[in-house]
Amino acid sequence: MSAVTPNSANPGSITVADLDNYPDIIDARSEGEYAEDFIPGAKNHPVLNNEERARVGTLNKVDSPFAAKRMGAALVSRNIAAMLEAHFSEKPRDWAPLIYCWRGGKRSRSLTLVLREIGFKAVQLEGGYKAYRARVSTELTELPKRFHYVTICGCTGTGKTALLHALRDAGAQVIDLEGLANHKGSLLGESVTAPQPTQKRFDSSLWAELRTLDTARPVFVESESKRIGLVQMPESMREQMAAGKCVWLDVPVAARVQHLRGEYEHFVADPTLLMKKLAPLKALRGGEMLGRWQTLANAGDIDGVVESLLVDHYDPLYTTAIKRNYPSLTTAQHVAIESLTPVALRHAAEAIVNDRGVR
Repeated sequence: MSAVTPNSANPGSITVADLDNYPDIIDARSEGEYAEDFIPGAKNHPVLNNEERARVGTLNKVDSPFAAKRMGAALVSRNIAAMLEAHFSEKPRDWAPLIYCWRGGKRSRSLTLVLREIGFKAVQLEGGYKAYRARVSTELTELPKRFHYVTICGCTGTGKTALLHALRDAGAQVIDLEGLANHKGSLLGESVTAPQPTQKRFDSSLWAELRTLDTARPVFVESESKRIGLVQMPESMREQMAAGKCVWLDVPVAARVQHLRGEYEHFVADPTLLMKKLAPLKALRGGEMLGRWQTLANAGDIDGVVESLLVDHYDPLYTTAIKRNYPSLTTAQHVAIESLTPVALRHAAEAIVNDRGVR
């Protein structure tokens, strides 16, 4: 741990500039606040949980601030005692956790004070999560501009995300934006296992990843629109990606259909759910096209539905958008992949990494 200059007015506190010096971080906010977003690596140990925080807030309004503080103090004391017994009892004497709450107020101060009185080298984050969030928002306007991006382009179902993972395995620097967003970036891209992160959580995850990368090496990303489901990437990153180089994937339609069957198994198993998701496309593609998809689905021909979706809907939309958003597409390296198997993807990744044109 490098040296940190403490706040002269409060030697038990540090600013967001010193975050990197504290690998052990405690989020003292409620579990609800933590679920929305948290400092990367922070563990949640609520000084007041959701229900307790609501009770104290209600008492503050209907009775008095004094009554609310008295109740809050009792709850906080019990919760800190439980933390000491259940989570902190084996910590060494030189343990130096960073503790924060919403604005660096009473919740984090109470926990910091108790830990310091014990003898731990606990410090409180000045300004709390609010100061951290301000730092992330500010840095995401400039940090993405430091990198040279190589964007993997290709129509829907060409295995762009799978190739990104193969590139990472081949030693390349990669940011999986869809992975961070927990969304595949299309009408059908919503995850069935977990909700998308909040915009704040997405920002924090992206900020944390960008800070680990080497500006001297290219960063491989997948072509995305500004919005990925309900979240959006920083405008600075989108602009920098558009100014970088592209790799175009050429994959046969049949291979794309098979790949998408694996990616969207829940729709293959439930054609009714698939057609429900496709209903909004009626305004764009018309009732006749939607009826054709319904007929294919009713006949159990999911491959036919997917192929028509690709050829008649997604391909025209994607090619128009990608040409508009990526001027360097005309000079893109073309990579042909006949079948989206792990071996073929590995070979494609190695070919891209070894191509000097993308460096």
